[in-house]
Amino acid sequence: MTSAPGPGRPDPILPNALIVARREYGERVRSRLFLLSTLLLAALAVIVAFIPLFVRAVDRTTTTTIGIVASDDELASHATGVLDGFLNRDGTQVTDGVPAYSFVRLTGAGAEAAVGDITDAGVDAVLFAERSADGRLDFRFRTGETIGADKIQVVSIAGTFAVAILDWTSRNQGAGGEPFQMPGVNVEAAAGPTAGGVPLSAAEYASRRIVGVVFVVLIFITLVIYGMWVAAGVVAEKTSRVMELMISAASPRQLVIGKVVGIGLAGLTQAVAILAPALAAIAIEDPLARSLFGPGPSVAPSLAGLSVGLIGAFLAFFSLGFVLYALIYASAGSLVSRAEDLQMLALPLSLVAIVGYVQAVMALTGGTGGFIRIASYVPFWSPFVMLTRLTVGRVEPWEVVLSFALLVLAIAATYVVAVRIYAAGVLLYGQRPGIRAIAAAALGR
Repeated sequence: MTSAPGPGRPDPILPNALIVARREYGERVRSRLFLLSTLLLAALAVIVAFIPLFVRAVDRTTTTTIGIVASDDELASHATGVLDGFLNRDGTQVTDGVPAYSFVRLTGAGAEAAVGDITDAGVDAVLFAERSADGRLDFRFRTGETIGADKIQVVSIAGTFAVAILDWTSRNQGAGGEPFQMPGVNVEAAAGPTAGGVPLSAAEYASRRIVGVVFVVLIFITLVIYGMWVAAGVVAEKTSRVMELMISAASPRQLVIGKVVGIGLAGLTQAVAILAPALAAIAIEDPLARSLFGPGPSVAPSLAGLSVGLIGAFLAFFSLGFVLYALIYASAGSLVSRAEDLQMLALPLSLVAIVGYVQAVMALTGGTGGFIRIASYVPFWSPFVMLTRLTVGRVEPWEVVLSFALLVLAIAATYVVAVRIYAAGVLLYGQRPGIRAIAAAALGR
């Protein structure tokens, strides 16, 4: 490591920043805490990946109640009778004597409640059936959050086709009847988001929510936990007096950049180590389900909502969000000399990230109005909220550009302030700098 530059001398980033980054990375990945936390989180990720398999196992012993709303009595009778007989008659749809489905006809207030909210109607899903003037049947299957994906596929595909066949044969018993027409089927989530005002299908709705939840949780962990690594590393060096040697050999700018890069790469290494076994579990989930439960619909979560553009946006927000928060945590860690004092600073810093996380969860419902839309432009929250908006609905290109531009500008401004505070804070041992001292350091006075 070269000596720290004096006043007025050039302050190159390399090689000192690279040396610091290598040291930070090596210390993190070789520690027992890193290895233990990685193993525990990887095990938890695998368990989460197998949740659809557990759900299917439970779903086989649970009766799903589906309401029937039809345009006429004859169609309602056909739909209720055919679905109950066709879907519950063979052994694969009955487990331990419990039928997989229960069908009830909804009329009057029940039908009105089903149109507004499935929960109010007291059912897990509602099948709306209408007959057009030419005899063609059109079905609209609205699903709640308690019905499994396999049952959605069985009812919307096999069930509706069976109803259409019986209805056609009963109305065309003689010669010269109407030709059979394939029924129209539209599956939508009752409480799901919309894209451009069009309701999303249940499969696409579930896929987008899965992608959004995974992305926002990963970014939240990155910003909070790995940001605390940066702050804790600074405090540990001050406590052990190592900082005195480092500050004499490297400039504050080199130290800050090295720490952010080294710890960021350690965090990325842990994230990959956690995701790899989870993806492997998802890959074997379908074959395992078929061996345990026999042939049936896929249990693996659909990744139809995952696109190249969305992955690129995630990586960009992932990296820029970490840099922003890591700079803040580094400067905050330089202001204290004890781990106990760091805990007091960690709470307000974490609250900022938690606010963004909560708004991202709210945006998963598809809402983009009011405060959530504004929050997607705020640099401290945009890595959460804008990314979630991208997963559950359409976002105008200018909104993404504005969000990235404001985030980059915030990083540049934070970098200048963080380096100044870090330079002043690392020299304070056993002191608690006041607000005036912090403000003076941030302004470079």
